[in-house]
Amino acid sequence: MAPELHYQLIISRVAELHAEAGEHRRAREAASGRKARSEGSQHRLRAAFGKLRTS
Repeated sequence: MAPELHYQLIISRVAELHAEAGEHRRAREAASGRKARSEGSQHRLRAAFGKLRTS
């Protein structure tokens, strides 16, 4: 394989891996955002029931 062709192959593979890593990062951030949002809503729900129980 010619050195120039090998170099271009490496460059294109690196670009593919960077794009794939970006997709995984977005998926992890979305999952952590959903988890934080659901935990926050559960806390608000428990707080509301606690206030009703004490009144």
